[in-house]
Amino acid sequence: MNRMIFLPLVLLAACGTPQEQCINRSTRDLRTVDRLITETQGNLDRGYAYETITVYEDYWTSCPVPPVAEGEPLPPPRLCLDERPVTKQRARAIDLNEEARKLDSLKAKRRELARQAEAVIAQCKAQYPE
Repeated sequence: MNRMIFLPLVLLAACGTPQEQCINRSTRDLRTVDRLITETQGNLDRGYAYETITVYEDYWTSCPVPPVAEGEPLPPPRLCLDERPVTKQRARAIDLNEEARKLDSLKAKRRELARQAEAVIAQCKAQYPE
């Protein structure tokens, strides 16, 4: 019972304050560029990239039971072959010079977005003081 009382409070706290929400909305692109910079730097450090692929693996499962008329016996259970998607990562060769140019471009974009974010963050703090 006590847990039910705290659940709405936990959910409300997870949403963040209005100021945090404003800042998060305003800096979404900056966080995306930061993630891409980290990924690109990792590619350069390793000398290759990872790509995510989806493959389909076969597996045995119980077949659905067909409908039977009332009073008739159920057919015996049987197995069916089905597929399920499996996501995997594999190494992919990259052009290291192109990757270095991409990293430089991302860093320049990050500087631009950081300058823009400063004004927006100040505006969010003024609009929603804590």
